[in-house]
Amino acid sequence: MIDVVALGEVMLRLDPGEGRIRTARTFQVWEGGGEYNVVRGLRRCFGWRTAVVTALADNAVGRLVEDLILQGGVDTSLIRWTPDDGIGRTARNGLNFVERGYGIRGALGVSDRAHTAVSQLRKGDVDWDAVFSAGVRWFHTGGIFAGLSDTTVDVADEAMAAARRHGVTVSYDPNYRPSLWAGRGGADAAREADLRLARHADVIVGALGLTGTYPGQTRIGDGEVADALGELAGLLPDAKVLATTLRGVPSAGVNDWSSAAWSAETGLITGPRMPGLQVLDRIGSGDAFAAGLIHGLLDDAGLERALAYGTAHGALAMTTPGDVSMASLAEVEALITGGSAHVRR
Repeated sequence: MIDVVALGEVMLRLDPGEGRIRTARTFQVWEGGGEYNVVRGLRRCFGWRTAVVTALADNAVGRLVEDLILQGGVDTSLIRWTPDDGIGRTARNGLNFVERGYGIRGALGVSDRAHTAVSQLRKGDVDWDAVFSAGVRWFHTGGIFAGLSDTTVDVADEAMAAARRHGVTVSYDPNYRPSLWAGRGGADAAREADLRLARHADVIVGALGLTGTYPGQTRIGDGEVADALGELAGLLPDAKVLATTLRGVPSAGVNDWSSAAWSAETGLITGPRMPGLQVLDRIGSGDAFAAGLIHGLLDDAGLERALAYGTAHGALAMTTPGDVSMASLAEVEALITGGSAHVRR
């Protein structure tokens, strides 16, 4: 039985380590994807049984991505395999080249993901009633998947509606990527898609991404978070929890890290504050936050504790390379209770 299902693209990440993409001679290989990273963290750190709905071209690269997913403990039975034509003319697998950044040089992502197998999913391709009738408790998707093509918004809408019919808790992360919407309506189209899908969600992660008239329009200061989330609650009255990370970026290697959440029962809650957090690789930290938050809510720990799980897990994810978390539950709980970086023997 699966506890949590995610819908999204899983790409092959190629990482030049401390170097630059344009001068690299070797790359470390990882798997990653905004929605997948969440269920991977829920499985490996928090012990929930998880699965990912995605599509891959059936070739050696696709099978490498599958092998990496299997190593993460995520169920692969819901992957749709697309026949490979040998050169990727009809369908291919996504590649994501990522520099971690250092000091004044920010992280850089160069994705190669057009015409991927998962971007060609259409409404009706997945039997969502069958997926959700098997005891699934939580469903997660986001704006990255929705932005892959003109058809994936409909797929996400269909999946979220089916999850709600089956009494499954639904979460959504806007996760705006300008590159996905370039030439397809830009930020305005992304905003329209986000609001369409967020209306199906019980929990919205990265909620500040829905403020303003288009994604990324305004920078929300710490003192403005309560009003921004309150305004969003009025826009999305069916949402039970609105949550967001709060990040300051003095440099690529040092971030100020915290979080906030709102529910009708609690009002605004702020998470642990971690100023001057040392960062090795920030990619995937928001997804790790989502995984910790979902774990706490699934475990009925209360919103304050769930927010602490998310904040600590996201912080620890930034201390290791790759998109996915390498943290353990014991490390997360130790950080919540004031753990330090002393050597453990």
